[in-house]
Amino acid sequence: MNILLLSLAAFIIGSIPTGFLIARGMGIDLKTKGSGNIGATNVLRTAGKWPAFFTLCGDIAKGAVAVLLARYFDAGVLYEGVIGISSVLGHNFSIFLKFKGGKGVATSLGMLSIYSPLAALFTVLLWGVTVFITKYSSLGALISFGFLPVSMILFDTGEKLPVALIITLMMFIRHRENISRLARGTELKVGKKA
Repeated sequence: MNILLLSLAAFIIGSIPTGFLIARGMGIDLKTKGSGNIGATNVLRTAGKWPAFFTLCGDIAKGAVAVLLARYFDAGVLYEGVIGISSVLGHNFSIFLKFKGGKGVATSLGMLSIYSPLAALFTVLLWGVTVFITKYSSLGALISFGFLPVSMILFDTGEKLPVALIITLMMFIRHRENISRLARGTELKVGKKA
């Protein structure tokens, strides 16, 4: 019962649409602007650097708080991951946006920063290098999270591998349209105005 309640709490926390609220405060409806996504990349395209920065911080915090909450109640290693994933699902399917939402990149990084710090650091570095070279945020997410199961084994414990595999699968499912646009050469690069 406690795990279910913590998972529900994490889902609600994850559902807080940080980017949508920040952009709305500036008179911008993210659902109709740019890519239609509520994450930091689309906020950067439509609202600018500082709104994107605060969106990124808010989305990271949602994932981190969820795992910290699970750890505070001594949920155990596996359930910490499950509760962290619940926050990502909340971000992806926000109850405040009729179960629509973002891709879960920043929220996943937030949960990983507490759940498996070294794996999270490697993921961020790999994302950063990929984006620096290609200028595609989506490609950075796909490559860095594609390697997450490997980095989890290298830098943490196999006990956390199932959680890493689920996060990777979720990331690829949420980026289906990006994968199609990358293949067609129509994906927007980071910083390019929508």
